[in-house]
Amino acid sequence: MKLRLTKLSGKQKQSLTSRIHIKIQNGLFEIMGMGAWYSYWRDPYHLLLTIPWTGFIILICTFYVTINILFSLAYWVGGDCIANAQPGSFLDLFFFSVQTLASIGYGAMYPKTTYANIIVTIEAMVGLMGIAVMTGLVFARFSKPTARVIFSRFVVIIPHEGVPTLMFRTANQRRNMILEAQMKVYLMRDEVTAEGQFMRRIHDLRLLRHQSPSFTLTWSVMHVIDESSPLYDMTTESLTQTNTLLIISMSGIDETVAQVVHARHTYGANEIVWNHRFVDIMNHTADGHRYIDYKYFHDIQPLDM
Repeated sequence: MKLRLTKLSGKQKQSLTSRIHIKIQNGLFEIMGMGAWYSYWRDPYHLLLTIPWTGFIILICTFYVTINILFSLAYWVGGDCIANAQPGSFLDLFFFSVQTLASIGYGAMYPKTTYANIIVTIEAMVGLMGIAVMTGLVFARFSKPTARVIFSRFVVIIPHEGVPTLMFRTANQRRNMILEAQMKVYLMRDEVTAEGQFMRRIHDLRLLRHQSPSFTLTWSVMHVIDESSPLYDMTTESLTQTNTLLIISMSGIDETVAQVVHARHTYGANEIVWNHRFVDIMNHTADGHRYIDYKYFHDIQPLDM
């Protein structure tokens, strides 16, 4: 059997990261630098979208001041080319650059040579492009849809309708609706194939109800552990030995902004608890109404209590 090797081009080689570190802690896999804003230095657009607001403002202010300093130096090279600017005053040239870049144009200072008019033309074009880029970035940061969804700290496995069932719960922290909410649960674990090859395999877990027309308060997600389930005959020890993970993915349409929102959560083997149930958070009032007490949202208790 002949193997055909494909040689990567220089451009392809540059786009590949030589080594990615994966940290395993308490059964959870953490890809170092995954999703962190500082990991996007080679992708300026994603960097500006993911960097914290404080860093974003500092970065933009630094860039703005730097651009004005560069154009001020260009005017400085031109000599006495700006009318009504004090001769040799770099500060006047800097403020003239600020007025030009922002298209303010007070009229107190203006270019009086061909050289200065050329620099003003270039700076005006840079200012227009800068405003357009800045407007797009700020709008993209503000309009980025987010979901405020919490997941229970533990996953429990208890009998339900006489069958072992995996269960966790989730809640919508906003007082609005997530329409057509969909829940997907994946099981990821280490396996060895019949050929003796090690691989990290992903299994889909079939849910009793994977979709909700309106996710407003809470949602108890359940998976029946029958013979077709990847969790069948597994124990706490086998979950730990195979580095089992449960990956939860929720998506839906936020009614307020009419945009798709996503939420994601991961459970390690040490967060899967047998023969425990969640403390009931639904309560009844004396006048026949109901209320939900989120204080006990994460609490579990043994079945024999």
